[in-house]
Amino acid sequence: MNQTEPDFWVLEYVTITKDPRTGLVVAIGGTEQAADILQRTGGFLTAPGPRGDYHRLPHGLPIEQQRLKATTASHALLAAGHSVHLDPALNMLAAPDGDRDAALRYLTQLAERASAAETSSEVAEVLTEVAAPVHGLLPLTREVIVRAWIAASDLHGAAPGEEPEPIARLGSTANSLSEAARVILHARNHAARPAQPPATAPAPTSAAGRAPSPVSRRR
Repeated sequence: MNQTEPDFWVLEYVTITKDPRTGLVVAIGGTEQAADILQRTGGFLTAPGPRGDYHRLPHGLPIEQQRLKATTASHALLAAGHSVHLDPALNMLAAPDGDRDAALRYLTQLAERASAAETSSEVAEVLTEVAAPVHGLLPLTREVIVRAWIAASDLHGAAPGEEPEPIARLGSTANSLSEAARVILHARNHAARPAQPPATAPAPTSAAGRAPSPVSRRR
């Protein structure tokens, strides 16, 4: 007796994510039933797009409200049988220290890679992770410092150049990080070059081949 595979009712895939350009939480894909769930459980609004309607949360919602509504809607969709991808940054149920723990593991792995490096190119790879111009650790850290400096200045109501001394020093710290990244990249470039074989010293001249030394004159 031949057994046939059962028919599965698979609904259209739904992606809930945060648009990096506008900062809006959007839901793309899904059926009319999915749209109903998004509107009822998450407060999503229907909006026209270049490729058809999509759904988004209202403007101006605090981040925690965005996460709560996106998480609630995604679980309601899953319970109704929809396939859903929820941006991890919007998942309220994710471990609160997950990102921090991942960052600490990444730094530990970099230190271990540096200690275990057996070639200059392996050292260069680690230094690249630290100081790469866009996604290196130092440039990203500098971006955090700069944004904190701007935010602290605004909160103190200080005009540029008139911040309290501890806050003003954040600016020079950001410059120091830029210089440190430049130095590390220079070292990275040097380490990435193929090692040059040591120069061989010239062979000593044999006694037979030496030029005769001048004979001192007798008086």
